[in-house]
Amino acid sequence: MLGALVLGCTGLFTREAAARVTRITVDATEPVAGAIPQERLTGQAFGELDPEDPANSIITDLTLAPRNARGRVDYVARYSLTKPVNMTRASGVLWYDLVNRGTPVQAGEGARTPGDFGHVALISGWQGDLVQTDRNWAVQVPTATNADGSPITGPVIARMADSKPGTRSRPLVVLGAAVPYDAASLDTTRAQLVTKVSETRSGVVEGVREVPSSDFAFADCTDTPFPGKPDPRMLCLKDGFDPALLYELRYEARDPKVLGVGMAAMRDVATFFRYEARDDTGTPNPVAGRITHAVVQGISQSGNALKTFLHLGFNRDEARRRVFDGANPHIAGRLTAVNLRFGVPSGSGTLYEPGGEGVLWWEHYEDKARGRPAAGLLDRCRASNTCPLIFETFGATEFNARLMTAALTGTSGHEDLPLPSNVRRYYFPGTTHDGDKVGGFALAPAAAPGCVLPRNPNPETETMSALAVALVDWVTKGTEPPPSAYPTLRDGQLAPNTAQAMGFPAIPGSPRPDELAVGVMDYDFGTALNYNDFSGVITRQPPLIRGTIPPLMPKVNADGNETVGVPSVLHQAPLGTYTGWNVVADGFFRGQPCGGGLTGGYIPFARTRAEREAAGDPRPSLEERYGSQEGYLCTVRAAVRRDVASRVLLPADGDRLIAQAAASRNLPEAAGDGAGRATVERLCRG
Repeated sequence: MLGALVLGCTGLFTREAAARVTRITVDATEPVAGAIPQERLTGQAFGELDPEDPANSIITDLTLAPRNARGRVDYVARYSLTKPVNMTRASGVLWYDLVNRGTPVQAGEGARTPGDFGHVALISGWQGDLVQTDRNWAVQVPTATNADGSPITGPVIARMADSKPGTRSRPLVVLGAAVPYDAASLDTTRAQLVTKVSETRSGVVEGVREVPSSDFAFADCTDTPFPGKPDPRMLCLKDGFDPALLYELRYEARDPKVLGVGMAAMRDVATFFRYEARDDTGTPNPVAGRITHAVVQGISQSGNALKTFLHLGFNRDEARRRVFDGANPHIAGRLTAVNLRFGVPSGSGTLYEPGGEGVLWWEHYEDKARGRPAAGLLDRCRASNTCPLIFETFGATEFNARLMTAALTGTSGHEDLPLPSNVRRYYFPGTTHDGDKVGGFALAPAAAPGCVLPRNPNPETETMSALAVALVDWVTKGTEPPPSAYPTLRDGQLAPNTAQAMGFPAIPGSPRPDELAVGVMDYDFGTALNYNDFSGVITRQPPLIRGTIPPLMPKVNADGNETVGVPSVLHQAPLGTYTGWNVVADGFFRGQPCGGGLTGGYIPFARTRAEREAAGDPRPSLEERYGSQEGYLCTVRAAVRRDVASRVLLPADGDRLIAQAAASRNLPEAAGDGAGRATVERLCRG
């Protein structure tokens, strides 16, 4: 329906009216294994943007970018297009995956690919701060300069912790994400370096000390003694880095990339392969005439970028056509710093990083807590009648560390925000960030490196595969998808982030979730930033913290497991407690949220009642829950039947999960007593 409406309007606009992809190359072709013969074409898409077109006016610093002879701004994006060799076997769907920091997100065990369904799969570069290599997908964007040609400068920070003993120099990063800009000056008197003994995610710091400018240099001291070899992206310390301290460098950078061009490049590359027959040189679109609908998915960082893309109006191309008919931002609770001067799109939302400043909710809502006017993520696409059908999917760690409380309840935290009619929301209880990729039904815990609790084995893969089918069916056939399922205030399913309020049990030897979740930081980045649009210029760095909007967390049952949403089969037949939080075991951030809050945990159940009682564990053992392996398999089969009937599990995936559960052998084949046999009978009869 949506695609038909768009295609019916394309004749109203000429190609000349729109700046767009003007040329494509196909630099490599390779076969791809799959259900049907496929091939992957990789090349470059050359495009140009009209700075005067209203479709591009939101791009920060676009008017300060150099222009070609046609008065347009050039970009080059690497792309890969995977398609059936015989295009008559194509489904008609273009499935666009946003790459995450330049690379595709790793699929889980048993994950379905777009090619399994006959879809044409497209990826292309959208991050202009990345260096293009043969192993990633980036976009080459221009550098902004002042009108007189002089370099633009602005404030940035670099933050480094957990240095290895003996380290004398480090690249300038924001706790892992590289700062992609040169220092404007190597003169350290124009910078400020401080160390911190401790720091919390909410900005409470202790032991702050300023390092004299004579004791550090913008330099590489790996092979050269202090002050080292000058380098505008490295920090060298005269006395070396102390592993116990966090180092924060505040300085001026130069030559900002016009990163917002990456959003337009994503728009234009997708619209070229969807709509156009050939480029300006006559090179044919290899899927021309075969695409009827387009669906886009972004995961984690790229899911945040997808929300940013929709919010800023890029789902309408310069010819006023809808780009994507369906969209799935997955595990994405904030926006991406892709339309900011000196933005760091690869950042991960640590302290002082922007990302929660913009609109975080779908429906029109006034952010009174931060004094922002009413706005919603869909305002622009509603105005141009180009909104897609949307699945918003996320798990437990997104409550813990990705600001999903604000997406659901606004900044007041006292009301459930309504969902628009074109949005469905699915919550995956008890999962780590993007779910576990190994899957299976192993009881024995595996380590989560650097964390106190073991790795959370709860998957999202199978549910996401089924929902991908449901989204395409909604877009292409108008088939109503499964109903939204997520925690609400109305039903009493959200609570403050304390074990008592959440109902989390006291499990001997295990940490508790108290105050591990990240709230929305009310930052003051200066007056040149458009906060609602998350666009413009940051003039204060680090920002002033005006306050913190506390998070809410889903309530749990007596096992410590969440009960609302779309649970995996493992979550419905649990072998332990699956948390969306974990705790750092050692280092500078010891005792704080592990993985920046994006790493979940697992606390297995005891096998027998005797083991449980000896440990003082209040949670029933596997023996008490299931009686035997047969009882456990009956529980798994019942969960599979429910999920297949609800269209949140594909039948083939259900069969695979049953086989995995049968091979797990976590319980004896037969119950050892009458109580166990009664349990088995009850589970299998049900």
